[in-house]
Amino acid sequence: MNEMTTGWFDSREMLIGGKWQAAARTLPLEDPSTGSEIGEIARGGADEIDAAVAAAQSALAGEWGRTTAVERGRILTRIGQLVLERVEDLARLEAQDVGKPLTQARNDAIALARYMEFYGGAADKVMGETIPYQDGYTVYTLREPHGVTGHIVPWNYPMQIIGRSVGGALAMGNAAVLKPAEEACLTALAFARLAEEAGLPAGALNVVPGLGEEAGAALAGHPGVDHVSFTGSYPVGQLIQKAAAENVVPVTLELGGKSPQLVFADADLDAALPFLVNAGIQNAGQTCSASSRILIQRSRYQEVAERMAERYGALRVGPAMSDLEVGPLISAAQKRIVEGYLRLGADLDCVATGRIVEEAPDGGHYVAPHLLSGARPGHRLEQEEIFGPAQVLVPFDDEDEAVAIANGTGLGLVAAVWSENGGRQMRLARRLRAGQVFVNNYGAGGGVELPFGGVGKSGHGREKGFEALYSFSQLKTVAAHHG
Repeated sequence: MNEMTTGWFDSREMLIGGKWQAAARTLPLEDPSTGSEIGEIARGGADEIDAAVAAAQSALAGEWGRTTAVERGRILTRIGQLVLERVEDLARLEAQDVGKPLTQARNDAIALARYMEFYGGAADKVMGETIPYQDGYTVYTLREPHGVTGHIVPWNYPMQIIGRSVGGALAMGNAAVLKPAEEACLTALAFARLAEEAGLPAGALNVVPGLGEEAGAALAGHPGVDHVSFTGSYPVGQLIQKAAAENVVPVTLELGGKSPQLVFADADLDAALPFLVNAGIQNAGQTCSASSRILIQRSRYQEVAERMAERYGALRVGPAMSDLEVGPLISAAQKRIVEGYLRLGADLDCVATGRIVEEAPDGGHYVAPHLLSGARPGHRLEQEEIFGPAQVLVPFDDEDEAVAIANGTGLGLVAAVWSENGGRQMRLARRLRAGQVFVNNYGAGGGVELPFGGVGKSGHGREKGFEALYSFSQLKTVAAHHG
């Protein structure tokens, strides 16, 4: 590990009950830009998850459980301030650990701070209500924490997902057990150090790295966990929900998507083009809300394809620290998956590709971005989440056909509509089956305040904004009879 990392925390440790402890077993830590091993991380398992859940329960019975909403908010705000002070350190950690270009990693660190600021300010503003009822009664509701919340976080956006998930849970007074992805633990550990420095009581946040089938499975099915939050693939999400169901525990699932952008003949292409491309290749396409399908009205199909191809031709792929448009994929296994999908698309027209720069190390997990045309509805590349830098172009004739194609995957995370027709904008915002619909933009700059989640096989429940606070709390009704 480099000096910055070893001088800040030991990547081989985990945090349980306010104590940093070395694991009996470790896992190798790899730099995706080079494919080389750069250190080790802890390999926690069921025993460590047991200890972490017990520590969280003790925190709820002790200092953390007595902490007022106002003070919870102050602690989260202090964490946000400390994150801002260490943005460059966090960005370099994330770039090295995940392979994300440095500018994108820096934006993620800033977003993490913003989550802490938002939830810090919101912690004391989640209200109950009084309910008019029969004469002689006063009825009101309270929002209370679930208790111990489990957070299983993926490797593609560790900082952002920790912010929207753990931040919301802590704001509501839950005690959290975090299992970061084994491929990306460094910023989770760094975040825990900053939370300690900000005054978060021992046991309110516990971090146990490890394998999904070991630590992750133990956390999802633990009888002491009261709510589970998971972001990841649909098959693993099914396993998480089944494990939690054994304990009748609520689950928030965000399971990815095959998000379309619908480009109509009256679209402002100059405004649309950066979003059409960037939403597909950001983080090398390893984004749950990546726009991997571009649906284009037939009369402008060729024009859009040509203009997107121009942008693809300028895309450069290289090491994270080179801070180019696209970095490496997370692992050799993910590279094989993406290359397999590209082989499945051999029957499509490759309109354009980006290029891997000469200085990219041979061992890095690089795949050039591919822009593919000619995918008919039902083609596997039009239906399945590739999770790599590839987009498919699909023509349509009218609104009905566009909606049928857009809604035809069973997934429903994000969609976008590009049109100057106000009536069409409103119609499609209602007709598209997605948790978020953007009109003449894509992503709204991240939007910490904007509820986020999917429908169908993209999952259920919402994170971000006040909806996350409602998800991380349970409603109690109090009916007092006073005559």
